[in-house]
Amino acid sequence: MSPLELVLRGTLMYWFLFILLRFILRRDVGSLGISDFLFVVIIGDAAQNGMTGNATSATDGMVLIGTLVFWSYMLDFMSFQFPVIQRFTSAPRLCLVRDGKLQRRNMRREFITDEELNAKIRQEGVDGLANVKRMYLEADGEISLISKDEPKATA
Repeated sequence: MSPLELVLRGTLMYWFLFILLRFILRRDVGSLGISDFLFVVIIGDAAQNGMTGNATSATDGMVLIGTLVFWSYMLDFMSFQFPVIQRFTSAPRLCLVRDGKLQRRNMRREFITDEELNAKIRQEGVDGLANVKRMYLEADGEISLISKDEPKATA
């Protein structure tokens, strides 16, 4: 297989996986359970078959790995340099609780249950939903919480 074909295959698979993970599986990136890890391994194996085709040499593997590293580096670099690209590569935070009220539409969109939110509230040491000022699903998939009793920062 020619190096150019390997670069093209690697590029196509990189962008396919990026779009899949960025737009469809956003919440699953923040916490990696055993089923999530298994899913990543299976994706990797399936992607490898699509990228390499009949390629089996060490050189083919190096070209392919180099292509994937190149795109990963370029996305980080371009996201840092250009805010418009960062808005594409990083999901905006999503409000899940506002002033003690659940934002059901946002929760449904990300398949977040009441039990998951309540568990996070307990983990943060907050006494109930009524004491939550804001709760967000962050770009990295983690859930952050701002308590109503939290002291305000001074300038």
